[in-house]
Amino acid sequence: MPELPEVETVRRGLNRLVKGATIASIEVRWPKIINNDVDSFKSRLIGQTIERVDRRGKYLLFRFSDGLTMISHLRMEGKYNVVPANEGQDKHTHVIFHLTDDRDLLYNDTRKFGRMTLVPTGEEVTVAGLKTIGPEPTENDLTVAYLTDIFSQSKKMIKPLLLDQSKIAGIGNIYADETLWMSKIHPMRPANSLTDDEIVVLRQSIIDEMARAIKGHGTTVHSFSTFGETGKFQNQLHVYGHEGEPCERCGSLIEKIKVAQRGTHFCPHEQQL
Repeated sequence: MPELPEVETVRRGLNRLVKGATIASIEVRWPKIINNDVDSFKSRLIGQTIERVDRRGKYLLFRFSDGLTMISHLRMEGKYNVVPANEGQDKHTHVIFHLTDDRDLLYNDTRKFGRMTLVPTGEEVTVAGLKTIGPEPTENDLTVAYLTDIFSQSKKMIKPLLLDQSKIAGIGNIYADETLWMSKIHPMRPANSLTDDEIVVLRQSIIDEMARAIKGHGTTVHSFSTFGETGKFQNQLHVYGHEGEPCERCGSLIEKIKVAQRGTHFCPHEQQL
């Protein structure tokens, strides 16, 4: 699943390519992707202009004219592409936004898990997922005081807590493993066992890692790409996908275990339970 850096990369690409574009017509080939009534979804968007694309956590927010916002979650395999009119479609193309400038904005999804929801702008927080989403992993939003509070109240293992979007927005499996390695914290440590100093280090690791990953256009591990280009940040991963290889810091072999049903990479020497 694309995590925050990958979704931010998609957002920037969409703004570069379709900001200011107007919808001429829409084809919906897999109706389950649309959470609204499909006919209403199409009729409300025809003639509207994409004013910009924002992001909240892993959600893309297409801001249309006439006070409309389309919330798009890519889930596991969702991708957008912009092509000349009536080109580039395949069996995985499920929604086509025909633009008035003879281009198409395609939504492809091999597993059909992605979803789109059209709401009046300002009512995004009424949609499941966004209703309870936590703060963004940035200097301004993710404070030490907030982390100290949520960690002190939870005996949950730290890794699944980091993956909980209601606690912190945008962190997925890759970046949870990476930030815990950077902070020398075992992924199975109870959250309420972290010291004040460890919380400060973990917070900064999260913020720094997300910023670096965005700068690297995200991570391509399986099939993520944005407008035909793959992310480059996989070349900077320290533990994720490196099981059996020596830790960069101490030389111990990186191990892979299951934590909360997720494959988890860590250094057994530097991240002791």
